[in-house]
Amino acid sequence: MKKNNNLFQPELMNEALKQSFIKLNPAKMILNPVMFMVWVGTLVMTGVCVWIALGEGNQGSLVYNLIVTFVLFLTLLFANFAEAIAEARGKAQADSLRKTREETPAKWVNHLGELKIDEVTLISSSQLKKGDIFICEPGDIIPTDGEIIEGLATIDESAITGESAPVIREAGGDKSSVTGGTKVLSDFIKVKVTTEPGESFLDKMIALVEGASRQKTPNEIALTILLAGFTLVFIIVTITLKPFGDYANTPITIAAFISLFVCLIPTTIGGLLSAIGIAGMDRALRANVITKSGKAVETAGDVDVLLLDKTGTITIGNRKATHFHLANGVEEKHFIKSVVLSSMADETPEGKSIIELSEKIDEKSEVKNEISLLTSHFSPTYITFTAETRCSGIDIENTRIRKGASDAIRKIVEKAGNLFPKETYEIVKAISSNGGTPLVVSENEKVLGVVELQDIIKPGIQERFERLRKMGIKTVMVTGDNPLTAKYIAEKAGVDDFIAEAKPEDKMNYIKKEQSEGRLVAMMGDGTNDAPALAQADVGVAMNSGTQAAKEAGNMVDLDNDPTKLIEVVEIGKQLLMTRGTLTTFSIANDVAKYFAIVPALFITSIPALQGLNIMKLHSPETAILSAVIFNAIIIPMLIPLALKGVAYKPIGASALLRRNLLIYGLGGVLIPFIGIKIIDLIVAAFM
Repeated sequence: MKKNNNLFQPELMNEALKQSFIKLNPAKMILNPVMFMVWVGTLVMTGVCVWIALGEGNQGSLVYNLIVTFVLFLTLLFANFAEAIAEARGKAQADSLRKTREETPAKWVNHLGELKIDEVTLISSSQLKKGDIFICEPGDIIPTDGEIIEGLATIDESAITGESAPVIREAGGDKSSVTGGTKVLSDFIKVKVTTEPGESFLDKMIALVEGASRQKTPNEIALTILLAGFTLVFIIVTITLKPFGDYANTPITIAAFISLFVCLIPTTIGGLLSAIGIAGMDRALRANVITKSGKAVETAGDVDVLLLDKTGTITIGNRKATHFHLANGVEEKHFIKSVVLSSMADETPEGKSIIELSEKIDEKSEVKNEISLLTSHFSPTYITFTAETRCSGIDIENTRIRKGASDAIRKIVEKAGNLFPKETYEIVKAISSNGGTPLVVSENEKVLGVVELQDIIKPGIQERFERLRKMGIKTVMVTGDNPLTAKYIAEKAGVDDFIAEAKPEDKMNYIKKEQSEGRLVAMMGDGTNDAPALAQADVGVAMNSGTQAAKEAGNMVDLDNDPTKLIEVVEIGKQLLMTRGTLTTFSIANDVAKYFAIVPALFITSIPALQGLNIMKLHSPETAILSAVIFNAIIIPMLIPLALKGVAYKPIGASALLRRNLLIYGLGGVLIPFIGIKIIDLIVAAFM
């Protein structure tokens, strides 16, 4: 995906300006109570100008009222522009994605029985239905979303992720998902369609970035209600000035009433609120994360607990067999033969590495030839790995070979009435203590030895966990390893807690436990077995390369397939919440200065005692009102870059962040208008 971080590109500016006028439609304006009241005020002032033009002489000069009306109109346009520029950025991204989603031919396999290449028919990608099967060869554009059911291929996903480096996708496991619009660079794959027409990943992305499916988040709705309440309060405040004015024999014009009202209501945050929400989802997208709702981004900002898989997240992930440890009395050749047979149907990187190590040791290919002869005479039955059994293997010629976690193999051995060798237990313990993963191999329920797998902790991961700790977030490592290995990796990586020998239900139970104690939990996963936990978590991030079940269960999808992306997601969420909070603080603080600008200026001639409140010493009531209204209008576009980029987040703790933001945006929100209004007053006075 092409990323352009320039906020104000000419083409976006033109579109946003056009939309600023379109959004003046009252049906759209009423959705924002604060700006709708400004719209009503502008309409009233337009009527006042017409009234003055017809001869009314008690409402001030026509020029003065026209200027007030024009500035109010600009306030509306600026507010609409803030929302429109955020939407325009999304639409530009959507247009880029549409080019990726162009109609592509699909090599549809028209029979589900004996699949042959000559049974392939070329059809339009739009004709593909869920459950259909198509094939892709080098150079083909993948027509729609699906899961590989046969083969493997190198795929260019740059159209989606923006990353030029190709990735490998293959049948089986958790890297089987492919996305429509990506390109096959090598090899051959057979894919099963997982979505209906118009519901592909790209279609959903387009709808999201365009804002078509954006709904206000609970926090955004709550703030809108709060701002509407403020607006109602200031209607009452403004109206009560009328009897005060009559009592003090101070005529207050309609322009003054409306100007004061518009300046006192939180127009700054009212004009920027939608833009902040849209920009939050946009920032997530620019981090190559697709969010199914703005609520997910917000929730990420409040996360207390982070569940991370060990393999591929904390460690590099491609565990490799590094050593074979034989049990007493077992020949090396026999062990190699057994371990290769048990790994023949194992498509995982671990299984492949075991065969690679076996081939290095078996230099003369004696074992390889024996296995070829054996498998040609007997039909083996392969036992696939499951999270429940935690072992895999093969049954061939009355021989049962199993390979798996030490506790799983131990149960099998002891259930058959055999002993689990003490020396094997010591080897398992030693491997685990050194951060490795031991796989015990048995034949006919008797231990043959141990395969040692080693993984490497990702560089810099400790620093990232320390950053999370400063945010107040607890990190939990989830692994299928035994407790000793898990403890070693956890301590070395710097995580706060770990779940060892984890089954799918263990993740679920841990999440439920943390949630029952009032904490918000985030998790990342890519496999079908992760789907229940992803659905249960408050923030579930699925990898784009993962299974369809995982992507449907999560409320976010990471296009980069980076397991540490959760850390960035949390920071984006915190940044969104901070931006909304700080700009709300700034907006309300603004009102204090504008109050001191207008009210004393209105009554100072009739009530000299108010001179003490006339801090700014503005030129006249008219210039005071104009200055306040002008400042109120121009502060909105000045804050648009901040609303779109977000307030900078630093992991310095909640209390420190609050103090910093109150100082900058609270105190700054009070002081800046005093300075700004005074400067504008000096300029306005020069022309009046």
